[in-house]
Amino acid sequence: MAFLKRINSKATSVGNSGFGHNGTRVGGRLFKKNGKANLKKTGIPFLDGISWYHAMLELPTWRFLLLIFVAYLVINFVFAVIYLAIGVQYIVGMAVHTPMEKFWEAYFFSAQTFTTVGYGRLSPSGFLMSFVASFEALLGLLSSALATGLFYGRFSRPRAFVLFSNVAVMAPYKNDVAFMCRMAPYKNNELSDAEVKMILALTLYDDGKEVNRFYPLSLEMDKINALTLNWTVVHPIDEKSPFYGLSRQDLEAAKAEVLVFLKAFDDTFSATVVDRTSYQASEIAFGAKFLPMYERSATGGTTRLELDKIHRIMPADISFSTVLKTDDARFTAANA
Repeated sequence: MAFLKRINSKATSVGNSGFGHNGTRVGGRLFKKNGKANLKKTGIPFLDGISWYHAMLELPTWRFLLLIFVAYLVINFVFAVIYLAIGVQYIVGMAVHTPMEKFWEAYFFSAQTFTTVGYGRLSPSGFLMSFVASFEALLGLLSSALATGLFYGRFSRPRAFVLFSNVAVMAPYKNDVAFMCRMAPYKNNELSDAEVKMILALTLYDDGKEVNRFYPLSLEMDKINALTLNWTVVHPIDEKSPFYGLSRQDLEAAKAEVLVFLKAFDDTFSATVVDRTSYQASEIAFGAKFLPMYERSATGGTTRLELDKIHRIMPADISFSTVLKTDDARFTAANA
């Protein structure tokens, strides 16, 4: 209870950020590291709960390409079996004898029909064979249109392409300490009017009940004109900060999670893009600071941004802090 009063005496909570106030009903972290909500929806039929278009756009590239390839193989296999069932004698131009040769000829006849290539050596004869072949050709046209649309949707979909550090730090800042995380664009896109918001989510006990509380974190700078190099987002910890007077154990006990929301304008797509991530208490390094990740190139004619350094930190002394509880032995630079 004392912990709850200490928090509420310094900071004002905001809306529930979409996750509700009942802490006993929310499991695990609120957002995954990739920015997706840590959520599983139930209560409706499986197919009704899936947006196939969104699912195809969100699949990793290798899975998407594998799905297209497997679907192509399976469709041709199914039609090859149908052609064999009808009788390969109704495929004009076949000159095979063994069952395996008949299958492969039927399979490649299916592939030619599905893709509407039609080399000319093989052709259907008879009503049933011609009907099935014409239906497969129609299915092939529709499938090609669908695959082309998905390829274009994946290729043209606006994305932020921003890399977040996998850790945040409690680092020296001016005369005391600040919470920091950093981000950087990792593609050759140009982002302007970048704006970031941070919210601290805590699970506390109020009158014996576990509740969620969300506290906005004031930032040293919440908007920049262009996100070109890395951006270290800084929340100075003062008497108004919800971090004031807390230790690592306090944050871990309260299941602390810092939610980071980024919004920027992409000049290439001429559209607003968004991204998000979060940091749990275990992902905050106390007594550490980020290593510099950009410098002048060897020729001196340009600036080199070293993206492989975005996660790198080094020890920094915060034992002097007057706004954090530093009596914990783990609350030292060794955590870096």
